[in-house]
Amino acid sequence: MADIKLTDVNKKYGGTVHVLKDINLEIKKGELIVFVGPSGCGKSTLLRMIAGLETITSGTLHIDNEQVNDVPPAQRGIAMVFQSYALYPHMTVRDNMSFALKLAKKSPQEINESIDRAAQILQLEPYLDRLPKALSGGQRQRVAIGRSIVRDPKVYLFDEPLSNLDAALRVATRIEIAQLKEQMPNSTMIYVTHDQVEAMTLADRIVVLTVGEGIGQVGSPLQLYERPENEFVAQFIGSPAMNLLPGRIIATGEQTTVRIAGGGVAVSDAPSKSSDENLQVNVGVRPEDFTETSGEDYIFEGEVDIVEALGEVTQLYFKAQKGSEPIIGKLTGIHSGLRGKTVRLTATTNKVQVFHQGKSLYYR
Repeated sequence: MADIKLTDVNKKYGGTVHVLKDINLEIKKGELIVFVGPSGCGKSTLLRMIAGLETITSGTLHIDNEQVNDVPPAQRGIAMVFQSYALYPHMTVRDNMSFALKLAKKSPQEINESIDRAAQILQLEPYLDRLPKALSGGQRQRVAIGRSIVRDPKVYLFDEPLSNLDAALRVATRIEIAQLKEQMPNSTMIYVTHDQVEAMTLADRIVVLTVGEGIGQVGSPLQLYERPENEFVAQFIGSPAMNLLPGRIIATGEQTTVRIAGGGVAVSDAPSKSSDENLQVNVGVRPEDFTETSGEDYIFEGEVDIVEALGEVTQLYFKAQKGSEPIIGKLTGIHSGLRGKTVRLTATTNKVQVFHQGKSLYYR
């Protein structure tokens, strides 16, 4: 398996459209890295640049300490699983998986051993003699993954492999990919998705890409969730998105105390300096970190506009002021009769984030 290093990598189209900007990233051997970001941020383009299917405008790409900018895709030691299964419809599962090995002139014994190993890992043994049309969507995607495994590549690349599946199959196949990584702990994998659940459950580290600005943050799933470096990552990771409330710092020290515009006080353990007093900031609280309170320790107070009773949680949407996003609270359990009422919400200190000019005070 392989280490991958991208240094000052840029991608432009036509010399003016700057899709990827100054990408610096090191991927260690055996990691499963997930690229996420909004549409147009270049996550699939970055994956295709690693595969050699897109040229690098500037910068360098190393795989196992070898610069591969000009190395053809077939010689990079990578295998790619696309969004579409791309199976040969007239070939059986066995023939689909063996096709690349036959082209490489592997011996029949090597081919059979590779197919048997991949089929066992992916639980495809009962389907080896079936045509793709006789398989479910999830089974076809497993065949596409198996076709990569038999090649024993240095790096596995997954480009939104579950997006064509329905919700139930997506969950089942996601679990299978997680199990696959457990069975192949030394395999280096890069996975592109727009689904946050896939990113949070599969990744060793997540790379959040922004539109036209490159990498927003790199870290473990919980690092990005609990300590986002900026407002973009804070609102991109997590669903519903993190609430941002305008306010100003009124006290500093070991903890930061912030007065919320129009109401309550938030206390954060973010470090700050005495000169930061009266600094205009945004206070971030995730909807699921809010709890209802009747006291004066509230962070937010507002009139409930919409209630979504989901059983295990109740989501409250508060009336938004003109030009601002509605505040959302996600309370555990069933809470009835709150629509139209004024509700106060609070959160524990370690759940409160403070941002200035888009950057977290934790990382100043």
